[in-house]
Amino acid sequence: MNLRDRILSLREEIQSSIGGITSAEMLEEFRLKHLVRKGTLQAMVEALRDVPVEEKPLAGKELNSLKAFAEGEYKRLKETFDNQGTAEELLDTTLPGRNAESGHLHIITQTMDEITRIFAALGFTVEEGPEIEDDYHNFEALNFPPDHPARDMQDTFHINDPVGKYLLRTHTSPVQVRVMERQKPPIRIIAPGRVYRNEAISARSYCIFHQIEGLVVDEGVTFSELQGTLLSFAKQFYGAKSVVRFRPSFFPFTEPSAEMDVTCYICGGKGCRICKGTGWLEILGCGMVHPKVLSNLNIDPEKYTGYAFGIGIERTAMLKYGIDDIRILYENDLRVLKQF
Repeated sequence: MNLRDRILSLREEIQSSIGGITSAEMLEEFRLKHLVRKGTLQAMVEALRDVPVEEKPLAGKELNSLKAFAEGEYKRLKETFDNQGTAEELLDTTLPGRNAESGHLHIITQTMDEITRIFAALGFTVEEGPEIEDDYHNFEALNFPPDHPARDMQDTFHINDPVGKYLLRTHTSPVQVRVMERQKPPIRIIAPGRVYRNEAISARSYCIFHQIEGLVVDEGVTFSELQGTLLSFAKQFYGAKSVVRFRPSFFPFTEPSAEMDVTCYICGGKGCRICKGTGWLEILGCGMVHPKVLSNLNIDPEKYTGYAFGIGIERTAMLKYGIDDIRILYENDLRVLKQF
């Protein structure tokens, strides 16, 4: 039998052996038989010396091909058995199974949902609107004069558009405007959502936050009804023993206007850095809808009156859950989020 026939016979033997290897031990036997210095492949290399010169190129090519095939299959099988061994070493089948962890709603979403449920029980329906607004719905229709500071670049994020009239809404009041445009009284709605203001980030303020604004328009609506509604909300949300106060304020879209405060949860009313030494924390602004706002939206202020309010979700959540820095709500620290 010449060398070429011997090479072909060895190839058939190697291929047959590879197909039957099922363990690392069998693979090692294969290596010791074929791939070591005294193995079958090396014996073929030495036999190549005695092959006639004219037959050496073809025989040598076939031998190199067989050697590369055998070494490649050995490497492939070795990696397979090595990985199996690693998996078996790491897997302890006696350990109990792992429970799948599920996520939950963020504390801001939880707070917004809870407030929404309270006002829904008081007869309010939920309305939503766009976060990119135009100047008319965000300012003009709400009785903001052209020179009002809220329109300035340092307070509002304006969109770089050719017309120059679009901005990120600074409150959810534009939703109230859109509702009054398409719906005549009686109106009783709340508008939850995200808002944007160009403010310095600190323990008390952030450039992105959430609000729920409310609007009631009907015949005979009074400021006493506004106070009773908000007091009912505070008792349900903060507890029956919660202490609140109303104090005069100013908003372009309400007259008269007020702010509602709750006793500071950090200092108990003694004064600290969170409440700026006042002992109180503001949680919402409110007031009777300005007659000019009603007129701007073709609602007769002689026939209808209304009230509006806006609640800051982040500040409300901080007050209820004892969080002293609003930035914590946006850092996505699981050590914090898992507590709620």
